[in-house]
Amino acid sequence: MNPTLIELSGVRLQYANGTVALESTDLSIAQGDFVALVGPSGCGKSTILKLVAGLLRPSAGAVVVGGREVGAAGQRDAFASGIRLGLAFQNPTMLPWLTIRENIMIPLKIVEPYRQDYARKKKGEFADRADALLAQVGLKGFADKRPWQLSGGMLQRASLCRALIHEPQLLLLDEPFGALDQFTREELWAIMQELWIKTRPTVLLVTHDLRESAYLATRICVMSSRPGRIIEDCPVPFARPRTVEMSYAPQFSELVQQLRLRIAHARSEGVTA
Repeated sequence: MNPTLIELSGVRLQYANGTVALESTDLSIAQGDFVALVGPSGCGKSTILKLVAGLLRPSAGAVVVGGREVGAAGQRDAFASGIRLGLAFQNPTMLPWLTIRENIMIPLKIVEPYRQDYARKKKGEFADRADALLAQVGLKGFADKRPWQLSGGMLQRASLCRALIHEPQLLLLDEPFGALDQFTREELWAIMQELWIKTRPTVLLVTHDLRESAYLATRICVMSSRPGRIIEDCPVPFARPRTVEMSYAPQFSELVQQLRLRIAHARSEGVTA
């Protein structure tokens, strides 16, 4: 059994305005696992990602990444734990004055152990690494383009390359495919699955798309309405590699429907409360 990489224990988060985003939240994620967070809007899914990344500190409880408490004295964020962290969000922000290749290489410029070799390798080994990733996601030949020359789906592919170029041990994905059309989204599911199978980072995915969670994840954690907490931890039983065709099979549809009903119940409980 793989060791635990992320552990949230009794985590509570209350904002300065008095809003309680999370309450009594427990979550354990093993190294190499792919966990999807689903639940009603505003339930704290993205808040958990920010806590793991060290962008927020819990009001109570502990967030441990790589055996060290995030936010503890002298521990600024998940990077300080020695864990290489990759991030991809719904809006793939790129620096417009850089080429796609240069944008993708940004983590190599700031993350150890690559940072110390960046000046020496940026036009050789690191550029080759960026080009190889671009080819893997279907963007061969676009490395020298500027961000404004690419479509939204192409930019999202490039964003995945940027998140993966420094071989992160932990990948945090916050609705990375949510703004895309269905066909592009499904193409990127397949690419994301292939990249995960090949490199096996630990992945925490926030999504509203239940088919997406069942296609990609090894576990799906359902959250309650705000204040959020994990109310169900559901293993995904389907063999890999998964296909879009599989996502319409009866067993797959049954899992998605169970998740939908659980979230609807959680939403109604929140409204009643």
